[in-house]
Amino acid sequence: MHTVESAGGRATVRFGEEDVCLVSAVPNGGFTVRTEQSRPDTLRVHFSGDRRESVITATSSPEARATVQEITW
Repeated sequence: MHTVESAGGRATVRFGEEDVCLVSAVPNGGFTVRTEQSRPDTLRVHFSGDRRESVITATSSPEARATVQEITW
């Protein structure tokens, strides 16, 4: 399992050989959370707040990794 922190909250994911699974997603105060998984090997967790969003993308292909994108407008 791997926990990723962002400005909007934290997500814990479990990486498999060909997939990634969400264990938990906890938003920080003032943020809401939604998840998106269109393929077994890629998961996105969106934390949305007032004029900002944090997106955690976890993927198991070609290797297990997670990235954070912070967006403000």
